[in-house]
Amino acid sequence: MEKLKFSKDEGSLFYSALTQRINTYFEANGLSHRGGSLMAFKICLYFGLVALFYILTLASPSLAAFYIFYLLMGVFVLLTAFNVSHDAAHGVAVKNKKLNDFLFELSFNLQGNNAYIWKKYHNESHHLYTNIEGSDIDVLNNPLIRMTDTQPLKGYHKYQHLYAPFLYLLYSLNWFLFRETLMAIGYSSRTITIKIPRKEIIKLFTFKLVYLFFMIALPIWVVPFTWVHILWAFLLNHLIVSVIFTSVLGVSHLSDHVEHPQPDENGRLNMSWPKLQMITSADYNSSSVFLNWTLGGFNAHAIHHLLPNICHVHYLKIVPIFRETAKEFGVEYIEMPYYKALQSHFRFLKKMGNGTTNK
Repeated sequence: MEKLKFSKDEGSLFYSALTQRINTYFEANGLSHRGGSLMAFKICLYFGLVALFYILTLASPSLAAFYIFYLLMGVFVLLTAFNVSHDAAHGVAVKNKKLNDFLFELSFNLQGNNAYIWKKYHNESHHLYTNIEGSDIDVLNNPLIRMTDTQPLKGYHKYQHLYAPFLYLLYSLNWFLFRETLMAIGYSSRTITIKIPRKEIIKLFTFKLVYLFFMIALPIWVVPFTWVHILWAFLLNHLIVSVIFTSVLGVSHLSDHVEHPQPDENGRLNMSWPKLQMITSADYNSSSVFLNWTLGGFNAHAIHHLLPNICHVHYLKIVPIFRETAKEFGVEYIEMPYYKALQSHFRFLKKMGNGTTNK
């Protein structure tokens, strides 16, 4: 991956003032950037609910109860990823580094996915070069969905805003079955690839087998229902998780309000790194207590990209500082209600499908 160079602009001054004001807030209130007691409670709550619903799944007295508990367990595994995995990957869920690493590995492996691969491309690619094709690994080169102006335009792309939701339903299952597996053998639909150590490849397949054991094999052995129902529950779980996941994250970086900048021939961008983060993230309902608690602050994504060293439990207090500082320095903060963010996402897909330049 080529190392890109940034330029100085109003975003540089904004970022300097923002970090100073945020640090002042933490110092004045005697707080750590990490999670503290509130985050400890959330960690226990979400892991506890996953364990509870799994036990209830195995002890289900009826088929209806089995489906309900199985699907609730799957949803809370995802919410654990939102609320624990993400902050732990950035080292801010708790103070202890080893405990952060353990929480991250555990919560990610609960999904049957590989923690190393995700952390590598998330922290070293997506956060550094957000929405830059060829540098941000989250910018896909998927022939079915056109996401950038440089991607070849096909006739069927004009319908992508209509068929994309059906593809989104397969997101979680595709991640579990194909995405990392193909990465392990050197193939990826992503615009860049990463080298995966042999031990991580072994862990990748080991934890997928462990996941299949707990999600399919053990229920077949324990519950008094046919294997067909277990497989249906497994499939429904992934469909529901896919809907939630793509609904939460798809609107943040794929929107007709955000940009997909490209560097010049010398690998230089005509903006600062802080400005890049501001023009590539769209927030929704960033002051919502409910969304902060359930989504782990993913609805306030811009401040996370600028300050990933701060746990999401602090966002409700520091977003007003962030919003006011952006306004003061003339840096646009893209923020809207969720329904408008969703509309913007589908407008983006339609524009890309019609060959219209997004920005």
